[in-house]
Amino acid sequence: MTAVLVIDDEPQIRRFLHVSLEKQGYSVHEAANASDSLQMAAEQKPDIILLDLGLPDRDGADVLAELRTWSSVPVIILSVRNAEEEIAKLLETGADDYLVKPFNTGELIARIKVSIRNRLPQEPHIPFISGRLAVDLLDREVAVDGEEVRLTPTEYELVRVLVQNAGHVVTHGLLLREVWGSQVQKETNYVHVYITGLRKKIERNPQMPELILTQPGVGYRLMILPAVTPSGEADGSRKTHQA
Repeated sequence: MTAVLVIDDEPQIRRFLHVSLEKQGYSVHEAANASDSLQMAAEQKPDIILLDLGLPDRDGADVLAELRTWSSVPVIILSVRNAEEEIAKLLETGADDYLVKPFNTGELIARIKVSIRNRLPQEPHIPFISGRLAVDLLDREVAVDGEEVRLTPTEYELVRVLVQNAGHVVTHGLLLREVWGSQVQKETNYVHVYITGLRKKIERNPQMPELILTQPGVGYRLMILPAVTPSGEADGSRKTHQA
């Protein structure tokens, strides 16, 4: 049974999450402060952590930073804070995802599943498939509806980073660092321009993207969609690699 550690100082939030997650078949542990949460994370070894930032003894960001010195357990931040710079910083320094309170329970469950799945060992050389998009990182091939798409080197590097983080928000800072190098950290217009061009090549309607979604002020998320055959029908039999 998948174990979830809920770290939140509000009893009603912990109770709500406990009931909601248990209904979905999860085993739930609770902590109300930073000190107890770090001890429980070490002893219980949960499969995923849901972390609030406003803890009474230490900020949740400090808990995340300490966790990342000895654990790679997936961490989803649940917080009322919605400052774009803070969200981006937390994602870059170790959080797997971020949801602003109040949130939809169904979306939280979906994010939990993606975060856990992305930490599992992956089968070698299985192309990533999402909707009509197929990406083979080993052979550096990108196809839409079975037809090869010619990308520039920069566009391909953007696709690579997005695929390797599929289902998660990839911040502007991470994209800039991975694609353009550490010397370019403030030129977010680079990312906007190339994402626009990339969408024209892989999206059915670039003005209403289904694959690469914008997270305003933070970055982009490559969606994981059911595989679709060239005829436009969902193909439940196709094996996909969820990067």
